[in-house]
Amino acid sequence: MSENGKFRIVFMGTPAFAAAALDPLISDGQEIALVVTKKDKPKGRGYQVEQSEVKKLALKHGIEVITPDTLKDQSVQDKLKSAGADLFIVAAYGKILPKEVLDIPPMGCINIHASLLPALRGAAPINRAIMEGHTEGGITIMYMDEGVDTGDIILQEKMPIPSDMNVGKYHDEMSALGGKAIISFLKMAEKGLIPRTKQDDSKATYAKKIEKSECKIDFSLTAEQTCNMIRGLSPCPGAYAFLCGKRIKIGCA
Repeated sequence: MSENGKFRIVFMGTPAFAAAALDPLISDGQEIALVVTKKDKPKGRGYQVEQSEVKKLALKHGIEVITPDTLKDQSVQDKLKSAGADLFIVAAYGKILPKEVLDIPPMGCINIHASLLPALRGAAPINRAIMEGHTEGGITIMYMDEGVDTGDIILQEKMPIPSDMNVGKYHDEMSALGGKAIISFLKMAEKGLIPRTKQDDSKATYAKKIEKSECKIDFSLTAEQTCNMIRGLSPCPGAYAFLCGKRIKIGCA
């Protein structure tokens, strides 16, 4: 911890959900020593190369950014060690952290996960919560271990999921909640009060990545299941059906 009572942090994340967590860390005066994100990649119809939302935000504030292909490389691990961080904060980074990286920061690696663990471990908890008809969701701040979202829980923040909410709106509200939750964690850490609760693996469910094949509406589902599917895929990647041989994207139901 620095002289002003703030933590020195390495932040790892990539999309808008992660940027919504990095932004309040910067505003709170936390010392962001280094940002790790995925490489720039082509997007959109023109396939123009774009920076990740996290990279854009970090560069705006003059924070050093690296975009390694892998965290298993010794030179990358040396770079992470040289940052001298108290802890690493991870939010939707998109890469697995090897044990050698998990062991670097003295306070551990802390993950911001978009579900109430142990429910919906995995890559797509925001979409899956709505697709499965959940009426409540939330953010889990947790210690990372070598498993996929299996680490001990520090705190959870809940929010309702209204029956008319689509995944776009839910994503935005969850992103804001994630930012608030990570600041709450740091306030607890400043006082040395960090609870640690093991997950009940018997209650674990999984939120696998959304496949393109899942976006086609299955009309054998009930009306409620179909509505949940459409909400959980709207606006992106979008549910669709075929009408008179034409593919029709369906945004609401």
